[in-house]
Amino acid sequence: MKHDPEIEHLRAQTNCAAFLERSAPPWRVDRKESTRNCLKYRRGQGEVLIVNHEGRGWWDPQSDAKGDIFSLVQHIEPGLNFGEVRKLLRRFVGVSPMLLAESSERRPRGKCSPDLPLSERWARRPRLTLDTLAWRYLSDERALPRSVLEKARAADVVREGPYGSAWFAHTDDIGKVTHIEIRGPDFKGSAKGGDKILFRLQGGPEPPRRFVLAEAPIDALSLAALENIRNDTLYAASGGGMGPKTIQAIEAVLGALAQIPGARFCSAADANAAGDRYAQKHLALAAVAGVAFERLRPPIDDRDWNDMLKTQHGTDHDEAS
Repeated sequence: MKHDPEIEHLRAQTNCAAFLERSAPPWRVDRKESTRNCLKYRRGQGEVLIVNHEGRGWWDPQSDAKGDIFSLVQHIEPGLNFGEVRKLLRRFVGVSPMLLAESSERRPRGKCSPDLPLSERWARRPRLTLDTLAWRYLSDERALPRSVLEKARAADVVREGPYGSAWFAHTDDIGKVTHIEIRGPDFKGSAKGGDKILFRLQGGPEPPRRFVLAEAPIDALSLAALENIRNDTLYAASGGGMGPKTIQAIEAVLGALAQIPGARFCSAADANAAGDRYAQKHLALAAVAGVAFERLRPPIDDRDWNDMLKTQHGTDHDEAS
């Protein structure tokens, strides 16, 4: 067979454990029966696979099956041909297994990334890039269109986290990252440390005359997609509840809007009891600032704006923003 540099690159740079963890349904590591050099993975009724050779090899203790990452993919997905396997593996180059990342985060204080300043941790993450795991999560599972993702990338408000997750930046009034919300295929949470203020994406280059506030960054981006990214709008998210710094940031935005004739504050909170309570708080802030108010409530109860976007694209999932 003619030498193919990409095949050797994929063998060297893809990890069998990382692939198993991201299969559907995923395999789970058996920590009690695993060692540093031999990881045991389980799935379903009695399915067991062993990953060895630092993630480059595998074997099935219940049969004679074994091999490299290419044979593993075809063992898990027997319907794929070699070309399809190669295409699939390109998404896993450089992806580490979760157990390795967790052990890395347990290193002594001062050497692990959670102890770095939040802005530095943000700076170390890759910019959002077309067809990466994070991009595919946002586009495939969350139905966000390329236009919105490219806008978010250009504004540098979304970056790529580990394991296909997306990081969303909260910023202060000078653009400094103060908090990071994290969403991924198997995770919902926030980076440790920092202060929730506002996630912000400005629709156009001019000062906005319309302020849309959702609960989650994905909902703010979803509404931007549904509105084709209005140039006159600042799309924002509070991350749920509003602490003192979030309220101060909202008041600052409203103070600027109050100077613009016809400016409007739109509450895009979820269509449920909690969302309606947030909307009432938004209304009160608008009244104090003297800015016109509008409630943008998702048209289906107990849904958010990402649910509406996925429904429009026929990719509805029961997944919290």
